[in-house]
Amino acid sequence: MADVEPFQPNVSSAQADYDTLRNVSPEQPCPYLPGRNARSELYLTDQLTGAAYERLLARGFRRSGRIVYRPRCRACKECRQIRVLAPEFELSRSMRRIMRQNSDVAVEVGKPEPSDEKFDLYQRYLEGQHDGSMSRSYDAFRDFLYDSPLSTFEFRYRLDGRLVGVSILDRCPKGLSSVYMYYDPDLPRRSLGTFSILWEIAECRRRDLRYYYLGYYVAGSRTMAYKARFRPAEILVDDNRWIALPP
Repeated sequence: MADVEPFQPNVSSAQADYDTLRNVSPEQPCPYLPGRNARSELYLTDQLTGAAYERLLARGFRRSGRIVYRPRCRACKECRQIRVLAPEFELSRSMRRIMRQNSDVAVEVGKPEPSDEKFDLYQRYLEGQHDGSMSRSYDAFRDFLYDSPLSTFEFRYRLDGRLVGVSILDRCPKGLSSVYMYYDPDLPRRSLGTFSILWEIAECRRRDLRYYYLGYYVAGSRTMAYKARFRPAEILVDDNRWIALPP
């Protein structure tokens, strides 16, 4: 990341002009669709307002730490922003069951701060849920989740006082944008990832916010298929153009 230039809010590049883009990462195998390559356009930013970040979301950007990025793949546009329409969202029967199963989970909302307790949970989550591609170091954990250029919340999920999940979300004028969620891999029957999404959609409603930004949705990706369960939802198909998620 050392060669990434500072982000300029007025930077814009034509989608077709792939090979002249600044700050495009090298190609690597796509983590979502086999047989395809992926690359991203990325910028380093020191500070963003929630309104500026929401405009970037509508242009396909997300953030990781202080890096804002969007896919710039040569032959694929399947990574699309997805957002749930919180006021119209209704729980399915299986979602109601998950909420009942976790009625004993206490949720705390506060300022994002790294700690040994959270780092231990994060390491166990990576060991249980991911391959070895993500760094297990404390510095990477802190920079990835706890170094934010805008207003960010941390949702802590506790069971009998024990930390079982942590979710990081950015605050925008019209919604909450999910950054990452890590949870106890030894509690698979509780579906803590789904529970956190449901609780946070409800939090949008409590705060009178319309959108819950859920990251990228990739049609055809098994690991991304779960996002289509949260409806009604919209996907971004062009800059500032959202359409209803197809059935």
